[in-house]
Amino acid sequence: MNRRNRDTAMKICIYGAGAIGGHLAARLHRAGASVSVVARGAHLAAIQAHGLVVHAADGTHRAAVRASSEPAELGPQDAVFVTVKAPALPSVAAAIGPLLAADTPVAFVMNGIPWWYFDHLPGPLQGRSLPRIDPDDRLRRALGPGRAIGGVVYSASSVTKPGVVHVEQPKSRFILGEPDGGLSDRVRTLAGLITDGGISGEATATIRTEIWNKLISNLAGGTLAVLTGSAPKSIYAEPAAQQAALRMMHEATAIARALGADPTTNHEARIANHRAMDHKPSILQDLEVGRLMEIDGMFDAPLALAHLAGVEVPTLELLVALCKLKGRSAGLYQ
Repeated sequence: MNRRNRDTAMKICIYGAGAIGGHLAARLHRAGASVSVVARGAHLAAIQAHGLVVHAADGTHRAAVRASSEPAELGPQDAVFVTVKAPALPSVAAAIGPLLAADTPVAFVMNGIPWWYFDHLPGPLQGRSLPRIDPDDRLRRALGPGRAIGGVVYSASSVTKPGVVHVEQPKSRFILGEPDGGLSDRVRTLAGLITDGGISGEATATIRTEIWNKLISNLAGGTLAVLTGSAPKSIYAEPAAQQAALRMMHEATAIARALGADPTTNHEARIANHRAMDHKPSILQDLEVGRLMEIDGMFDAPLALAHLAGVEVPTLELLVALCKLKGRSAGLYQ
């Protein structure tokens, strides 16, 4: 996959143009790509009428992009970014087909353990499915082999009103990598376009390590946020909560290492980086507004991996179980 000039711009669809997807769409549009988005409801109507508006540290970015709730209206793409929440993946599997040409890559830029995690992973677990994330292998069958690209994003954002995204993080990062560990042309091209859009696009040969680097913080901060209704700034002001977070981070690191990843172990620095953060984690935002919660990908899948790897994680077991109870009582997790 090669970057094109503006007269033959790459056709890129963002499947799920919420806070992260909307920000990414505006950046790719700024880089010269021909961008379309799959969205729904009032957000879709606003994008169709006025385009996307993204308020970020480097200014306000406006992007007139094609928008539809039906992928078939947008047609085959040169690349697709999936930025939905994990509970929406079955619907993506059912509808993504019209966006796929013969060699269209699909980058999954999402929180948690991805459905493709065991693809190309050396060892006895290679090729194993994760049915709680990809029920009945629907995505695997819809995409076929070789399309998936892994993605990790650091970009604290929210949709402040339909069609408008506010980015709180001053320096956003999108990290892309192949499940087989190669530094492919398609990953370099897509990362380069993101950089051209004014934020950091990074290509990595160790995407699973990058997934764990973010997931370790999300597991600790996310579970405590769901249980307390608080942002990290309040959570980490409590010494007991900070110690619980450190225990979870150590346990999550043990899972990652048992499966061949090598995340950073400076957990005190992780907490220090979040100590001043007033932005509520997305999974807490979902609970507060009544959206289905990403408990399976962010919380339950790491536990499943711990069991497969034979790693004991007592603190995670307890806090994830409590989060499941919280989600069930709110009718947002089954």
